[in-house]
Amino acid sequence: MSDILNKLFSVSGKIALVTGGTTGIGLMIARGLVQAGVKTYIVGRNAEKGARVEAELNQLGQCVFIAGDLSTMAGIDAIVEFVKGRETRLDILINNAGLLTLESLEEVTEAGWDGPVNINMKAPFFMVQKLLPLLRASGSDEDPARVINIGSASALENANIEHFSYMASKAGVHHLTRSLAKFLARDNINVVTISPGVFPSDIGYEPPIEVHNAIIASIPRQRLGMEEDIVGAVIYLTSRAGAFITASVLPVDGGKVYG
Repeated sequence: MSDILNKLFSVSGKIALVTGGTTGIGLMIARGLVQAGVKTYIVGRNAEKGARVEAELNQLGQCVFIAGDLSTMAGIDAIVEFVKGRETRLDILINNAGLLTLESLEEVTEAGWDGPVNINMKAPFFMVQKLLPLLRASGSDEDPARVINIGSASALENANIEHFSYMASKAGVHHLTRSLAKFLARDNINVVTISPGVFPSDIGYEPPIEVHNAIIASIPRQRLGMEEDIVGAVIYLTSRAGAFITASVLPVDGGKVYG
């Protein structure tokens, strides 16, 4: 790597925490960070899957799995204490864990509403709050600590499916990012949102071919997102190249226009 590329885009030696890091976009991000030389903690609820992913990623660099439940304050506290017991600083926090419930307007239950709100919006706030000492210990004027909240295209448009709590909570994440960024800038902590479009994910649902084709047709780039797309955005935002970017929402969606 040339001197200028190394200066601007290297993240080697940093320490990161990725929630929801054992599957989907979170795993893509975690794998990319590990390959880039970042010691990466990943959080997931499935201990067996987490152990497999930890072993896989440790073939590429440094990865530590934390079995944790972000849906409760006790679960959040346990994750934070695990990291605090092992690190004196945290350079990168990726709030990626998410929950979506598909319920029609007439069928939405309190649990169906609270689940996505707790995971998608409440947990990121309290993860930031409780990890502030480690984030403050990392940040400097030239290279601030980074918080990246994973939002959603559903926060920017009215989707054609009924997932009201998910859409509302992800829109809340976008605004929470701006609010946190304003008050944490003085502590040399940048807060941004990445708003992904459609990426392959092992959610256990394969849409009918006509739905798949309609999704592709709606994306100007005419394809789904790839691992390199999301990893590239994360590397940019967490490297020296992204040090002056905060309070922003970065769509990684192939060029969709919202409005």
